[in-house]
Amino acid sequence: MQIPEGKKIYFLSDFHLGAPTYEQSLVREKKIVQFLDEIKSDAAVIFIVGDMFDFWYEYRTVVPKGFVRLLGKLAEITDAGIAVHFFVGNHDMWMKDYLQTELNIPVYYEPKEFGFNGKQFLVGHGDGLGPGDHGYKMLKKIFRNPACQWLFGILPPVVGVGLANYLSRRSRAQTGATEETFLGENQEWLIIYCKEVLQQKKFDFFVFGHRHLPIDFRLTNESRYINLGDWIRYFSYAVFDGKNLELNYYK
Repeated sequence: MQIPEGKKIYFLSDFHLGAPTYEQSLVREKKIVQFLDEIKSDAAVIFIVGDMFDFWYEYRTVVPKGFVRLLGKLAEITDAGIAVHFFVGNHDMWMKDYLQTELNIPVYYEPKEFGFNGKQFLVGHGDGLGPGDHGYKMLKKIFRNPACQWLFGILPPVVGVGLANYLSRRSRAQTGATEETFLGENQEWLIIYCKEVLQQKKFDFFVFGHRHLPIDFRLTNESRYINLGDWIRYFSYAVFDGKNLELNYYK
């Protein structure tokens, strides 16, 4: 895709709407909606790279309560002809067809390649990539299994959502400290993953979320890894103007 003159590509991730409380989530949601409203005039494409919600499960005739401001703004943006792409994260992997049918937003479950103005991007949420974390990788396979999703779906929403929220809080408590610190080139699993991919194919930019820490790391002279941070602590995002990709912060 060739970006029209004066237009940009925006990347953002990890809103975790719904956590830790309704009141705190609502403040963040309003800020995200304000940001989207400001960028829609020059956005050619918007990527939301996972964990838009702290939990999401589409029952047959029910979707989770809340988030109407964000969903309404996304509908307005796509109705205006601006493309929005969504990558499922580890907190909202149980997407089915709601975003596609209601908002005209394609949903991706694995990293995907994109080309803009001659630059090659590999975009994904980032969970389960790279070495280690075998426990989560096994859990991810279970969660992605259609039979397991069906079994969860027969639970009453009050039970299923309550259980998911409990597990989410527990996971955040266990990983909170590591999310705040850059672990070093040889310990950051997404950097290791990017280097492995580069041995097979060249990409100018690797764009991921999940890590909750804004990172702009040069892998080679021609390739960079960008982690988008989050909209809980950093309110960070990346923007590509057709030539350069920058990591910015919304104030």
